[in-house]
Amino acid sequence: QVQLVESGGGTVRAGGALRLSCEASGRIPSINSMGWYRQALGNEREEVASTTTLGTSYYLHSVKGRFTVSRDDAQNTVYLEMNNLKPEDTAVYYCNLRLLTGMNYWGKGTLVTVSS
Repeated sequence: QVQLVESGGGTVRAGGALRLSCEASGRIPSINSMGWYRQALGNEREEVASTTTLGTSYYLHSVKGRFTVSRDDAQNTVYLEMNNLKPEDTAVYYCNLRLLTGMNYWGKGTLVTVSS
């Protein structure tokens, strides 16, 4: 069973920065990617950023240049460095781990609130 534990959410003013962390534990088969999704109130969950085992990365258009996703494979940990945060970045951020089989695992989520 794979478990994901997120940390690093909080409240910050517009223009500020936060760093999210997510550590995976348990029996982890081959990983395809690790990354972050978010869900704002009333909206659907969207993929924010992810990085594959091959080293490729994906970023939501609205966060490009402000957010950076990185992984520490030795620690099975993925990070999301968020800079120049905007009120529209306010959401619950979920860690995602996708296996080569396509199976997805999710963290419980961490709330990021950006005040104007």
